Amino acid sequence: MVISTRPHRFIIAAIFACFSLFSFANQVSDSTHVHAEATHAVSESTNQKNTATHSEAESTDPKSKIKEFINHHLLDSHDFTVSANEETGEHYGFSLPIILWDKESGLQVFSSSKFHHGEAIAESNGNYYKLHHEKIYKTDASGTLTEEHGHPTNARPIDFSITKSVVGIFGIAILMFILFASLAKSYTKNGGIASGVGRIFEPIVLYVRDEIAIPNIGHKKYKKYMSYLLTIFFFILFLNILGLTPLGFNVTGNFTITAALAILTYIITTLTANKNYWGHIFWMPGVPTPMKFILAPIELLGTIIKPFSLMIRLYANMVAGHVVLMSIIGLMFIFKSWIGSTLSFGLAFALSILEILVAFLQAYIFTMLSALYFGAGNEEHHHEEAHH
Repeated sequence: MVISTRPHRFIIAAIFACFSLFSFANQVSDSTHVHAEATHAVSESTNQKNTATHSEAESTDPKSKIKEFINHHLLDSHDFTVSANEETGEHYGFSLPIILWDKESGLQVFSSSKFHHGEAIAESNGNYYKLHHEKIYKTDASGTLTEEHGHPTNARPIDFSITKSVVGIFGIAILMFILFASLAKSYTKNGGIASGVGRIFEPIVLYVRDEIAIPNIGHKKYKKYMSYLLTIFFFILFLNILGLTPLGFNVTGNFTITAALAILTYIITTLTANKNYWGHIFWMPGVPTPMKFILAPIELLGTIIKPFSLMIRLYANMVAGHVVLMSIIGLMFIFKSWIGSTLSFGLAFALSILEILVAFLQAYIFTMLSALYFGAGNEEHHHEEAHH
């Protein structure tokens, strides 16, 4: 059956012609009214200079709220809050344990509920602590923070608290243990054939072995690194996927987490490298002796730069993905027309699909580069180099 395309062209042209009837910009307010509100805001902020930070956090401007929400999401949290009602002040979630080491009073353990989501001063054994931008400072009973250049100068105890990111790490660790323990049991019961959920992950395990570990490390020594490579691959992958859920996790977008993963790769590379690896760093064959003294510090610095690049690559990509995705979602609350909100939703949905691809890609890149560093550390000496 042949259907004419002329009616469809007419409908599409009519829809585009109606675009001009809708406004994508914010509504224009009366200038006198805006000026009066601005004057009132300036005078009010002058009278409340000590609480300026708290006043900015409660701004009713949608753009300020969106920016505040993005900044809050990127930070770690001392409580697990799924959602909050701004009108009633209710938070839906649960508290987490606060574990502090205070130089003056020693170990302090209490619940994060004492902070009331940063609105109250927590008291523990006669000591007072305040939560400011997810950092804990020691204060007096009034909760006064002494600021210098916009940053508090109060003493900060060493924080060993179980934060939201730690909860996510523990959850992923338990999930990985259950999944791969069942995969190992299925191999034992079925004569080396995976069953159940293990069938989903078996091709990925084989891919990491055949396409990452063996080509970069070699057949002789790849097995001793397989446990780490598989762990790091699935750990990063699951954490990246967890960050795309509405639960609000941003573990791999945390600088300390990516730094810890990169340090592990550096330590394993350093401790398992052979003599040939260190020989090429401190006394490169085939290079004039004076140049060896110049190149040795550069090569040694390169061993530190490599894991640093791992850390920055994973951190920057995940943070950028979160910021862009939440900014596009925030456009739905800024646009005043249904067309703008619909386009924002569609773009956010497409970007979410892309972020799933990025989650796999970043796990692959981190694992592949780690295997490449392990392979360089175990590279055998080539005798033909002595003849050059």
